[in-house]
Amino acid sequence: MLPPSSDALRQRLRSFASRAQPLRILLTLGSLMAACGYTGHPDAVIPLFLGAIASALAETDDSWRGRLRAQLVTLACFAAMAFAVEALFGLPLLFITGLALAAFSLTMLGAVEARYKAIAYATLILGMYATLGIQNMTSSHGTAAVRGREPLLLLAGAAWYGVFSVLWCAAFPAQPVQARLVTLFGVLGNFVRFKASLFEPLRGIDIERKRLSLAQLNAEVVTELNAAKESIFRRIGARAPTGRISRYRGLYLIAQDVHERASSSHDDYNALADAFFHSDLLYRCQRVLDLQGIACQRLAVSIERREPFEVGTETVQALADLRSAIAHERARASTPERLVLLASVEALARNLAQLDGQLTGASQPSARAGRTEMGLFDRSPRSWRDAVERVRRQLTPRSPLFRHALRLSIALIAGYGVMHLIHPAQGYWILLTTLFVCQQTYGDTISRMGQRIAGTALGVVAGWALLQLFPQPLVQSVIAVVAGVLFFATRTTRYLLATASMTLLVLMCFNQVGDSGVLLVPRLVDTAIGSAIAGLAVLLVLPHWQARRINELAAAALRGHAGYLRQIVAQYRTGARDHLDYRLARRNDHNADAALSTAVSDMFREPGYVRPRAGVALRFLIRSHTLLSYLSALGAHRAALPDSAQMAVLRTAAEGAIAALDALAAGLESGSVDGPRDTASESAARAALAEATAASGEADPQARTFHTELGLIWLQIDALRGHAREWLQPEGTEPPTTTAA
Repeated sequence: MLPPSSDALRQRLRSFASRAQPLRILLTLGSLMAACGYTGHPDAVIPLFLGAIASALAETDDSWRGRLRAQLVTLACFAAMAFAVEALFGLPLLFITGLALAAFSLTMLGAVEARYKAIAYATLILGMYATLGIQNMTSSHGTAAVRGREPLLLLAGAAWYGVFSVLWCAAFPAQPVQARLVTLFGVLGNFVRFKASLFEPLRGIDIERKRLSLAQLNAEVVTELNAAKESIFRRIGARAPTGRISRYRGLYLIAQDVHERASSSHDDYNALADAFFHSDLLYRCQRVLDLQGIACQRLAVSIERREPFEVGTETVQALADLRSAIAHERARASTPERLVLLASVEALARNLAQLDGQLTGASQPSARAGRTEMGLFDRSPRSWRDAVERVRRQLTPRSPLFRHALRLSIALIAGYGVMHLIHPAQGYWILLTTLFVCQQTYGDTISRMGQRIAGTALGVVAGWALLQLFPQPLVQSVIAVVAGVLFFATRTTRYLLATASMTLLVLMCFNQVGDSGVLLVPRLVDTAIGSAIAGLAVLLVLPHWQARRINELAAAALRGHAGYLRQIVAQYRTGARDHLDYRLARRNDHNADAALSTAVSDMFREPGYVRPRAGVALRFLIRSHTLLSYLSALGAHRAALPDSAQMAVLRTAAEGAIAALDALAAGLESGSVDGPRDTASESAARAALAEATAASGEADPQARTFHTELGLIWLQIDALRGHAREWLQPEGTEPPTTTAA
């Protein structure tokens, strides 16, 4: 029997193992450093380390079989790049031509999927590492003495990391999925708890600002949902999963359903706050939702520790108190308007009860929560022809990826020209810096530019101090290994610290074979030059400002809304089913909403002169996300409704809303949105909605919810149309005044 302290240690080890790339780097670099020291070849440390780092940068989440295949492809790409660099190193014109073509081709390869994007990027980095090593060895020993040695050592380091990577995937197949789900439920808990803040019955609260923050949080949840799905899918493929993977798939589907229910809005929050200002009703709604957000976070902890999830009784009691408060308010309600708003709160209470049922299902061993259909959609290419077609679709100047590929190639050519113009001591650091700093968006490039320069300066100062304090080669070797681990632990969250760590690693490694003091000033100067080239490239070479692509992203979001609503309306005929088509339409809509949210955020990081109407885009995003929340409420309450004249009228209104969304999307794509479209179908839909409103005494709460949400959806469509007209108004003209919905 292990003592309690051992249980705690085991939980920490599990947590660290699930985020284990730094641990794999520790094992790889430590063993390589030990081997070089034991064999008396400290000069091999640099290429071995750099090869291992490039291999780790190419790593993506995968099963051991998929990781083995990816590692073989990676080594083949690395070998081609390393030997090509060596062959062309002394031929400037051929070298830079080949490098530019490789940069363009490999960047375009990222259109296939994330796995190939990582391999392509790491291959370019390895090419730059090869130039650094060849330059260093050539200046020390002469070209003939080192022919073929540098590429082989780079490949050896990459292969050695690949061994650890594949073995780790085989030994711990489910832990990456576990880590993804931990992150997913943590982010989902934050989203749910922030959503609870919308229920404060305070007058004058800025709901629009909260809606914007909610849209940004929603984008984070969507990103984690997609990452968790891909991680699960890579481990099941066409086979039915078993064991922990089966449970994790069930938890992922529970997260999807919780996200839909938490995203939903049942009425205008300002109207609810005004109506129930003197009541504790909304505070009780807020408490239930906050408790459910806390439950999501507790579920994340239970997944991380691999412990049974205890649901708790707090939410059950809070729901009972909410129902009691609703009954009390209904007894006091004296006006039709108050009764209508109270019906929305009742719908919210039903939704919260169902959300609580989903979280309760997470405590079951299978986490199926009553589901019979649990298929996932595979977005990876199905054949070589499919992969080629994905790349072909991006071969257009309208594509951000194409522009980035061309921009990166030109930036590398410019960096190579500057290098030969000024003949710096370690000139290839300019190209490496340009490669790291030049990103697809202006905001990311400028942010990385500043962090790269500051991180390099910090690393140089820290390296100089440590070299003075610890002149012993063994201590410097340990520092180099620790710096490599720190780089991979921070590269996605704290880029400045990651850059400082990599600079420290390079200085310690170069000091094993010479005096790294000669690198201190060149490293700083070359980093500044390379960063400046990257910044100028993203500003001058085919700049793809987000304002210029808002049209297509907004149109994609509207088409996503239409597709989601189409699936929802179908289920009000057939009854609720969580089949793949429905979940795919819901996920596509959230993906499009997240893409629009990300683009609008990026827009505000760009120069002011390229976004004169950014405020309109911001308002469009808020309205679009609000519309998605009303669609989510319809989806949360979907159920088969009996055929009747009233339901036929509501379905006509819903089908008109779908047509209006598609028409507005087409208008945004074509660049021309007229005034309110008085087409026959839209007129019929509005007449149907008005007829339903006049006869809104339906007793069925599901039908009442359907009617209420459709009315709110039409209000958002009108507001979105007005914002679209503002956005498309020619520059230099006064945009029309838009009345808020």
